[in-house]
Amino acid sequence: MDHHRSRSRRGRRIASWPSLKTDLRNAGADWIDQESVVDGNLVSSRKPDDIPAFNRAMIELFGGARGKAQHATP
Repeated sequence: MDHHRSRSRRGRRIASWPSLKTDLRNAGADWIDQESVVDGNLVSSRKPDDIPAFNRAMIELFGGARGKAQHATP
């Protein structure tokens, strides 16, 4: 990982393919072994088998963002 990319992962909770665990931890991420992980506006997952869980997390995240936008004051 290059320096710019590693800064964007520092302190983030991230799921990924297990072979990336060491690289992500070295970049400062908190690697999590779960189907999907939500950290702020970032949703990650481990592998293609986890796509249904990833999709559910994305829909929930988008739904929450939509609700916040609808309640925002101009």
